[in-house]
Amino acid sequence: MEQTEQLKFVHLNDLHVALGAKMVPFAGYSMPVLYTNLIQEHLAVRSSVGVFDVSHMGEFVVKGERATEFLQYVTSNDVSALVDGKVQYSCLPNDKGGIVDDLLVYKRNDNEYFLVVNASNIEKDWTWMQSHNSFGVEMQDISEGMSLFAVQGPKGVATMQKLTDLDLGSMEYYTFKEGTVAGISDVLIATTGYTGAGGMEVYVPNEHAEAIWKAIFEAGAEFNIVPVGLGARDTLRTEMGYCLYGHDIDDTTSPIEAGLGWITKFNKEFINSDFHKKIKENGVTKKLVGFEMIDRGIPRQHYEIMDAAGNIIGEVTSGTQSPSMSKGIGMGYVATEYIKNGSEIYINIRNKYLKAVVTKMPFLKV
Repeated sequence: MEQTEQLKFVHLNDLHVALGAKMVPFAGYSMPVLYTNLIQEHLAVRSSVGVFDVSHMGEFVVKGERATEFLQYVTSNDVSALVDGKVQYSCLPNDKGGIVDDLLVYKRNDNEYFLVVNASNIEKDWTWMQSHNSFGVEMQDISEGMSLFAVQGPKGVATMQKLTDLDLGSMEYYTFKEGTVAGISDVLIATTGYTGAGGMEVYVPNEHAEAIWKAIFEAGAEFNIVPVGLGARDTLRTEMGYCLYGHDIDDTTSPIEAGLGWITKFNKEFINSDFHKKIKENGVTKKLVGFEMIDRGIPRQHYEIMDAAGNIIGEVTSGTQSPSMSKGIGMGYVATEYIKNGSEIYINIRNKYLKAVVTKMPFLKV
């Protein structure tokens, strides 16, 4: 009989259980999916502030004189465009035309970078990057020792500003600062939110995680701060049309097909770059689009996308009932003749063909 893999636990697992969180397996970890009510948690982030414990994410440090050169080769985006304190969204292309993972690249200086990768891909990404490390760079996997809290919402910055002398209000999107937070030194704060609601991400060593978590909740009490689970994280990111690895992108999807041409730069050579360049030049046969339901229904991953005649033209990759918009929304790959905004499509929901319309993303204009 096949053994099931042992679930891992984030450092504050017991705290989440004590808060009454519903814990579910996710990316190999036991994670809080919700604390009270998904819609309430979602709307709290949109209107005020909520905190996600996303400590399951992976963190690597890349150091060395050729660190930039190495990252230029293994990632699709142009690392040379980064300045110290800036963050870049990118992906690790594989050698078959798909994506090993999507990730964030933080530049500390020319010789040191901090990478954030998806929890389910930590080992895969590490092995892949090490296999291409002919540049003599030093890599450290610090995932197990780090906690990560996403303080999201329009009151996120005001909450965090109470805890630090760092000037958070002047930080642009996709930047970071390191300093003292709640009396704890060497905390990294970034503005790379996954919700479209504003806010900050806080990286802290595990030994200080509980102190930082409690300080954040004390600081946000006047804004009715709440803990938020992965359920609302998914509905929030879907409203923004943000890709989720394993749903909208994977080992078989090209970044060009996924609408990620903006992070695929051909002013340099990267793994399999010639393949992607040809795709860009020749055009794609399918593309990731967003759609809104016209008929009542909730689209889900793997549901078929049909044309008016009942022919299958694609598949849903992400879908939900939007708490902010009170309608079904989703993403999926469709044949290129259906990618134009306003194209009428149908979603096969329990053998009923429900009407939807292709819509420009983000769905929610914030």
